[in-house]
Amino acid sequence: MSEQEKQPTAQRDQAHKEAREDQQPTPQDNGEQVSTGIDTAGAPDAAIPELVIISGMSGAGRSTAAKCLEDLGWFVVDNLPPALIPTMVELGARSQGNVARIAVVVDVRGRRFFDNLRESLADLETKHVTRRIVFLESSDDALVRRFESVRRPHPLQGDGRIVDGIAAERELLRELRGDADLVIDTSSLNVHELRAKMDAQFAGEEEPELRATVMSFGFKYGLPVDADLVADMRFLPNPHWVPELRPYTGTHEEVAAYVFNQPGAKEFLDRYAELLRLIAAGYRREGKRYVTIAIGCTGGKHRSVAMSEKLAARLAAEGVETVVVHRDMGRE
Repeated sequence: MSEQEKQPTAQRDQAHKEAREDQQPTPQDNGEQVSTGIDTAGAPDAAIPELVIISGMSGAGRSTAAKCLEDLGWFVVDNLPPALIPTMVELGARSQGNVARIAVVVDVRGRRFFDNLRESLADLETKHVTRRIVFLESSDDALVRRFESVRRPHPLQGDGRIVDGIAAERELLRELRGDADLVIDTSSLNVHELRAKMDAQFAGEEEPELRATVMSFGFKYGLPVDADLVADMRFLPNPHWVPELRPYTGTHEEVAAYVFNQPGAKEFLDRYAELLRLIAAGYRREGKRYVTIAIGCTGGKHRSVAMSEKLAARLAAEGVETVVVHRDMGRE
């Protein structure tokens, strides 16, 4: 047995750890995976997440940019202290692929922690973590208008004016702006245009996904407050007045057959589905990712339920991620 093998296990492990830390990883010609320096013990299928850091001027659109990445499937953390970014990446690496893309919003709200950002970036670089910095910029005039419109002070203005806070923030962010991989000037952009720019950078060639909720409801219980579109099925005869159908709901085959055998039911389904295709294309162009389609009848039990089920099936067949909710079924 060698002298090294005679050492206690804990001592050998510590020596190996120190040796690994002193050794700089280099690409291997034989195709072996290069160590990233991220501790992924216990996660054999670990993969280092893609990391984007969103920063920039207050009022320039950081929240909109973050929301856009969230809609594209990124795991978004707002106002995370920079010292915790490497820890967040390590947790993502341990998620077995469930957290493959992480976006972190860093801004001057965490003033005590902001000085740690450069140290954290250096730490990520030594661990060979691929990261991009997106910096949101805007003119002083545009920022002043935005703060005045919401009647909120700039986080750095203190007892001074808004322009004083803007000037202090620009100075604080000067180096970070210089390190940014992508700078977006939002001075003349609206929310939809900013989302389009983020989509162009991060959505790849895939068309932004639209998610739909098809909700049946009863008018006697009130309109859904979160509905984007509302359709009224009360133009169809009510199965409630058919004694053998009254106990059932629109999810039952007999009730659905009765509803769609009525004049205008199938025509409505075809034409409304066609209209939704047109609307969905416009929603995608405008950066809208979620739509709630409310289908109503008197009690939300028969007609609206049957139509919602059929409409949701049409949308799903066309590639729209669809959820069906029967808000009032069972309330009678």
